[in-house]
Amino acid sequence: MTASRIRVGIDVGGTFTDAVALDARTLELLGQVKVRTTHRHADGVARGIIDALRELLDSIGATAGDVGFLAHGTTQATNALLEGDVATVGLVGVGRGLEGLLTRRLHSLGRIELAPGKRLAVRYAHVPVATEPADADAAVETVRGAGAEVVVGVQAFSVDDATGENAVAESARKRDLLATTTHEITKLYGLRKRARTAVVNASILPRMLDTADLVERSITDAGISAPLMVMRCDGGVMSLDEMRRRPLLTVLSGPAAGVAGALMAEKVSEGIFLETGGTSTDISVIRRGSVVVRHAKVGGHDTYLSSLDVRTVGVGGGSMVRARSGKVVDVGPRSAHIAGLEYACFADPAALAGARLATVAPMDGDPDDYVVVDADGGRFALTMTCAANILNLVPEGDHAYADPAAARLAFAPLAALLGGTVPDAARAVLDAGTGRVRAVVDELIAAYRLDKRGLRLVGGGGGAASVTPHLGAATGLAASIAAHNEVISPIGVALALVRESVERIVPNPSQQDVLAVRAEAERAVVAQGATPATVEVDVTVDAQTNTITAVATGATELRAPDRTGGDTVDRQRIAADSLDRSPAEVRLLAETPTHAVFGAEVRRGGALSRWVRPHRPVRVVDRDGVVRLQSPDAVIAQTTVGAADATLTEQITTHTTYGDGGSQLPAMRLLVGPRIVDLAGVTTRGQVLALARAELDGRTPDEPLVSITEVRR
Repeated sequence: MTASRIRVGIDVGGTFTDAVALDARTLELLGQVKVRTTHRHADGVARGIIDALRELLDSIGATAGDVGFLAHGTTQATNALLEGDVATVGLVGVGRGLEGLLTRRLHSLGRIELAPGKRLAVRYAHVPVATEPADADAAVETVRGAGAEVVVGVQAFSVDDATGENAVAESARKRDLLATTTHEITKLYGLRKRARTAVVNASILPRMLDTADLVERSITDAGISAPLMVMRCDGGVMSLDEMRRRPLLTVLSGPAAGVAGALMAEKVSEGIFLETGGTSTDISVIRRGSVVVRHAKVGGHDTYLSSLDVRTVGVGGGSMVRARSGKVVDVGPRSAHIAGLEYACFADPAALAGARLATVAPMDGDPDDYVVVDADGGRFALTMTCAANILNLVPEGDHAYADPAAARLAFAPLAALLGGTVPDAARAVLDAGTGRVRAVVDELIAAYRLDKRGLRLVGGGGGAASVTPHLGAATGLAASIAAHNEVISPIGVALALVRESVERIVPNPSQQDVLAVRAEAERAVVAQGATPATVEVDVTVDAQTNTITAVATGATELRAPDRTGGDTVDRQRIAADSLDRSPAEVRLLAETPTHAVFGAEVRRGGALSRWVRPHRPVRVVDRDGVVRLQSPDAVIAQTTVGAADATLTEQITTHTTYGDGGSQLPAMRLLVGPRIVDLAGVTTRGQVLALARAELDGRTPDEPLVSITEVRR
């Protein structure tokens, strides 16, 4: 092996720890292993990570020196909150007068219920002026005496002046207590939400710091010199030091790893990702080549944690069938492993001789209409995976593939109950199971206004074949199962980019304010190991809340050069398929060395169509034949970097709309080199031009550039 040729991704699950090795240049999967997660080992989950790493390297004949990138994802923070296994937090409020009244009310954060009967453990103390060392010390001693393991300093306007919070944290650290402050976690206003986010973060801090130390020591002892990265809940990775500061960012990072795999390995630009395990399916959106995130809730309460927008449905590959009165009434939420049963399709056909239908209640209190088969070889569960194998929806070699003959034998008694054929029974089961998933998919399509033309359903997880193919057929949407779907999460961890999100509230932000937030986000990812030349920053400005958000991503090493060349005819066909048009109706509108822009003209209005402006949907296709961007209606301009200012000014002037609420700029994006620069999130002409100049700085004036302009209506 050549040094630094391997990217390693490790996903620490509740039961198993999966690890994969990818070729750093071609991104080919070199090897994969699965070991038991070591929750009860003296070294905790760190032992399982090392076991998986050593087994992985041995399996492909590599050494520690071959590893150029190493990242892991963990459910530990999520599980701690779900189980209420958190530390006692000492919350020290600072302020007098109205500010003091506001902070004193925060003692009620201890009422937040994390799990049935388990709440955040918050001990509150107050100090009018924390800059007096004796006062700060007394408050810290009060919460420590009440059992606090970590201290949080909170002050009403610490976003502007953090003196009081910092004094509390300094006092706590002098006493060897872990400490954090609300302004370190987020710079957004909103005292209660900011404090809630900081307290939840602090509650998992001791446990996550212990894990971080053990993992880091174990990786060092194993001879790995590559910096260790950790999966975030928004689809990126962060440095271990950043995880130590904000472990809350790892909450819900499990689903985010799978989406990162779909985004990077499957190159999805517009789609719904469905990660299906044995019990449930996590459903999330990829829009315009990015994961969709929102502020998450913890214990039913809003926080400033930006996390993947994921919806979970209790239907998976192992979900059991419920039937009564001669029909299938539901699938799940109980799965075969909960009932302690094997999937019928994985049984030896001989063991299914004499199969007859029976009903059970998998757990105490469950309905007793879950159907199973009792056969000569024992009792077996009828599952979604069994149904998918009967209908030949599981590709041979897939993790869930089974002998269809066994599944047919097991489903014969159910088919008799339903009064139809075995395939009819299998379809009834998949209809019931995927129907619940479809309801959520339809909700997401509507919520994010996704264009069904060109929208892909991508299945990941070991149970992908039990949901995604049938759902695609039922909805008419293009559907596929990700390559190596059973390890899509560790693949996503291995491919994820370093990511940082910076949010600031700035009344009437100027161009300089926007550029300052952009620069802060860029510096943050570079500080965590991203190579400066790979960093991309997307900026949005919310005019209603005066919030500037900059999301920076970057790779830890220079990427392989993008391939050039490619077949224009093939890419035109791909664009036509996405547009649901014939290739003859689609034409090449503009191109750069990396991207080609294709479009069609759609006239609506019936007899009046000649007087109605046509819609011009476009698709941007890269040299690999992947649709990287789609727009339902856009104006395309081919230009150069040197002429970008003039082109952007002209497009803004021509396509700005006016209404009762004032003027509204068009949404603008630029294609330059291998990048798609998104300028759609800012709200003034000056901000658009300033960001464009920042993004194009250092490029040669004659380099080709394409602007894509969408009129906002």
